[in-house]
Amino acid sequence: MRDTKEFLRRGATYASLALMAVACGESDEETVVQQHNALTAAEQDAGWILLFDGSTTNGWRSYNGDAFPSSGWEVADGCLIVLASDGSEEGGGGDIITEATFDNFELSIEFLLSPVANSGILYRAVESPGEPIWHNAPEYQVLDDSAYIAMETMDMHTHLTGDNYDLHASRVNASNPIGEWNHARIIVDGAHVEHWLNGQLTVEYELWTPEWEELVRESKFADYPGYGRATSGHIGLQDHGHTLRYRNIKLRPIAR
Repeated sequence: MRDTKEFLRRGATYASLALMAVACGESDEETVVQQHNALTAAEQDAGWILLFDGSTTNGWRSYNGDAFPSSGWEVADGCLIVLASDGSEEGGGGDIITEATFDNFELSIEFLLSPVANSGILYRAVESPGEPIWHNAPEYQVLDDSAYIAMETMDMHTHLTGDNYDLHASRVNASNPIGEWNHARIIVDGAHVEHWLNGQLTVEYELWTPEWEELVRESKFADYPGYGRATSGHIGLQDHGHTLRYRNIKLRPIAR
């Protein structure tokens, strides 16, 4: 009897996880039983920190704010979701950041694009009243590449998914099609930065070198002296007015 009850308990748990995966945008045929928004024993041993628990906004708040946005974002089906706004390019809820700050780290995060989605993952963000987050924080671009290429409204050289926004273009096109999850990985270790997308290295650069300084002078950040200067800061998610889902947000501090 005990074995039968345990079998049924495990079956119910697996079914629940599968339903969560489907709700987050995966089809029945593609679903692989996986514990989302949780750390494995190996990850815990390696020092990973879970930044999103899958059911609350704990650990997150508005950029330049004291609380999580009252609109524009929601938690549903194990996902942290930025919602489409009513025509505002900057979004209805505004950008959000982790309450904690980090200096050197490896960040792992999954995202699911909707058609024409536009967002970004920002790092080492510092708050400055009256200034948007992108004035200071480097950005891992998150975009429905095909839609913006077709519309010809985006700089296709440094504004596609996996790029270091407006500075470094991806080495490869590693994006998955709309409807499939993507895995982003960002390593920031001192001046060294790497962007990864679905297991492929897209961008690698060194902060504060003469080459980086020249790129900044020729970019939209030329007029913002604080851009990319912080050695520690928040992780940020951009609200650009388009529906997009995030999950499995994890970070491993790198000791120096």
